[in-house]
Amino acid sequence: MARRTIASFATYEEAERAVDRLSDQDFPVERVAIIGQDLQTVEQVTGRMNYARAAWRGAVSGAVPGALIGWIFGILSWVNPLIAGLLLALYGLIFGAVIGAIIGVIVYAMQGGRRDFESVVITRPQRFEVVVDDEVADQAARLLESGRT
Repeated sequence: MARRTIASFATYEEAERAVDRLSDQDFPVERVAIIGQDLQTVEQVTGRMNYARAAWRGAVSGAVPGALIGWIFGILSWVNPLIAGLLLALYGLIFGAVIGAIIGVIVYAMQGGRRDFESVVITRPQRFEVVVDDEVADQAARLLESGRT
């Protein structure tokens, strides 16, 4: 179905308020979408990477699945599943942390100093467009305009 942009906003909150105004005026909001446009990737550096941090990150990422797998195997035990589940979860946590730390250090060493930092990547739009099904776009635009006055 064809859609048309009826408004563009700098923030998501403004676009959300516009859709809320349409909803307050009994407009069929299931025919509305908020679309983020002009995506921008931002990589925020959070710290230096070294062997100890690589080992820690690997240990944490290995411990959780190790504990989960151990717990599942323990629950499937026919003899005393609660104790077996907890014990195998603990063993899985330890084993997963050790293997994860080893893999983390190996991966860091193989990078050869090319990426000696940690970061978090986010993607955010530069503007938000409120789009509406083409056959009701004129009605939505009128309702939004009347709501601003």
